[in-house]
Amino acid sequence: MLTFITRRLLAGIATLFVAIFLMYLLVDLAIDPLADLREYKGADKAARIAAREDMLNLDTNVVVRFFQWLGHVFQGDFGIAWRSGQDVGTLVSHAIGSTLQLVTAATVLSLVLGVAVGIVSALRQYATFDYLIIFLSFLLYSLPSFWVAVLLKQWGAIGVNDFLEDPTLSIPVLIGVAALMGLLWVLAIGGSVARRAQTFALAFAATLGVMLYVQLTDWWADPQLGPVLIAITGVGFAFALTAVSAGLRNRRALYTALATVAIGVALYYPLQGFFNSVAPSHLMMFGLALVAIGVGVLVGFLFRGPDWGVSARTGGITAFVVAAMIYIDRVMQVWPAYVNSNAINGRPIATFGDRTPNLGGNYWVQVLDQYTHLLLPTLTLILVAFAGYTRYSRSSMLEVMSQDYIRTARAKGLSERTVIMRHGFRNSLIPLATIVPIDVITLIGGAVVTERIFNRPGMGALFLNSLQEAEIEPVMAYLLITAALAIIANIVADLIYAALDPRIRVNA
Repeated sequence: MLTFITRRLLAGIATLFVAIFLMYLLVDLAIDPLADLREYKGADKAARIAAREDMLNLDTNVVVRFFQWLGHVFQGDFGIAWRSGQDVGTLVSHAIGSTLQLVTAATVLSLVLGVAVGIVSALRQYATFDYLIIFLSFLLYSLPSFWVAVLLKQWGAIGVNDFLEDPTLSIPVLIGVAALMGLLWVLAIGGSVARRAQTFALAFAATLGVMLYVQLTDWWADPQLGPVLIAITGVGFAFALTAVSAGLRNRRALYTALATVAIGVALYYPLQGFFNSVAPSHLMMFGLALVAIGVGVLVGFLFRGPDWGVSARTGGITAFVVAAMIYIDRVMQVWPAYVNSNAINGRPIATFGDRTPNLGGNYWVQVLDQYTHLLLPTLTLILVAFAGYTRYSRSSMLEVMSQDYIRTARAKGLSERTVIMRHGFRNSLIPLATIVPIDVITLIGGAVVTERIFNRPGMGALFLNSLQEAEIEPVMAYLLITAALAIIANIVADLIYAALDPRIRVNA
C-alpha cells in the first residue's frame, strides 16, 4: 500500500506540473493586460504601455516567466494582483475560507440526506415512496442552479423575513403540515394497514405537537433549544442510531447512547458558564467536539459488550450530535439581539455576501451572522447535489441487494437490519467513493453560479474576477490549488475503496 501511494503521488506531481505549465501558457494567451491601454488616446500611450510591460515582465518569454512564477511559489509567494496591489496568498486564503464554509455544510448534509433517502427508496422499490423520490430526484437534478437560487431568494429570504415579522400559522395549516408529514412517514416505512395507521398517528401527533409548541411559546422570537429539547431530541436520536447501527436488542449500545445523552444534558449549564467566561474561537469549538467524541467512545468502552467497538461507535456519534445541539443552542441565544440590531433591522435571512457590514458583536453574533448568510447558498447546493446522491445510492443499493452474498446472509438467518447495514449498506457506498471526493474538489474550486448570484467572495468569484481583470497570478493560484486537490481526491478515493470493501486489494 505504501508503495502504491508513493507511486501515485509521484505520478500526480508529474501530472500537476504538466497541467499547470499548459494552463499558464493558455491563460497567458487568453488574457491581455494591455487591453485598456490599447484604447487609450493620450499622448503618453507608448510610455504607459512600456511601463506596464516592464512592471509585468511581459517582454520575457512566457516559458521563462512560468518557471520564475513556479520558483516563487516554491518559496510560498503566489505573487501580487497587479491591479489592486493585494497579495495573492491573502486573496486566496479569504476566498477558500468562504468557499470551505459553503462546501462543508452543503456536502455533508446533501450526502447524508441523499444516501439515507436513496437507500430507503431502494428498499421500498416500486412502492409509492420510491416513485415519489424518483420524480423528485429527476426534478431537482434538471433544475438549473441559478433558477433555484433566485426562487430561494424570493421565498426563502423575502418570504421568511416577512413571515418572521408576524410568525403565526393558522390551525388548518398546522393540521395540513402534520398530515403531510404523517403521509411521508407512512410511505417511507410501509407495512401492514395497522402499522401504517400507527405510523401516521405517531408522526401526525409528533409534528402537530412540535408546531403547536413553537406557535404557543413564540419560539420564533427566541429560537433556543434548551436542555429539555436537547434531552428529548437526544433520546430519540439515541434510539434511532442504536436501532440502525446495533439493533435495540444490543442493550449495551443503547445504554451507551442514553448515558451519553444524560452526560451532555447534565453538562448543559456548566458549559454555559464556561462559554461566558472564555474567549471562544473555532479552534476551541473543534477541540471541544473532539473531547465530546472521546467521552462518548469512553462510555461505550466502559459498557463494552460482545463487540465493544459497536458501543464505542454509537457513543461517539451520539456525543457529537448532543454537542452539536448544545453549540447550536448557544449560538441561537444571541438571536433576539442579532435580529433587533440596526444592521439587521428584523430581516435576518441574508441574500448576498458572507457577512453583514458594520455588525460588530462577539464570537457568537459573528457565527450566527455567518450561518444566516450561508443558509440560502447552502440550500441551493444541497437541493442540486441531493438529487444526484439519491440516484447513485439507490442504484448502488439495488445492485448490492441482488448479490449472492446477500441471499446467503439471509439464508443463514441473519436479521434484516444486519443484512442491510452490515452487508448491503457498506458495499453500496463504493460507487460514491469515486463521486464524492471529486464533487468536493469541484465545489472547493468554486460554486461559480451560486457564488455569483449570492455575491459570496469565494474561489469561483476570485477566478472570474481575476480573469476579467487579466491578473494571471490569482488565476494560476486558483488553478494550482484546484488541480492539486483533484489529484489528492483521486488518491483518497482509492484509499476509501480499500476501507469500504475488504475484497479490494491494491497490488503494490
